[in-house]
Amino acid sequence: MKVSSSEPADGLRWYKSSYSAGDGGQCVEVAETGTAMLVRDSKRPEGGLLRVGVESWTAFVRMAARG
Repeated sequence: MKVSSSEPADGLRWYKSSYSAGDGGQCVEVAETGTAMLVRDSKRPEGGLLRVGVESWTAFVRMAARG
C-alpha cells in the first residue's frame, strides 16, 4: 500500500491510502503529531478529528494487517 500526503495550513502532513480510488468513496486520512495519530474524513477535512494514542494506533494497525 502506498500513501499520498497533503500539508494543509495546520502544518500537519496528512496521509491517505493508495487504496482510496479518488472516486469520492469512503476514506480517511491520518497525521502523526508525535504523541498521537489524528484521523479525519478525507471528504470533510475541516470536520472533527479522532485522536488516538500512538501505542493504540500501532496495535490497531497490526490487528488490521492480519486481516
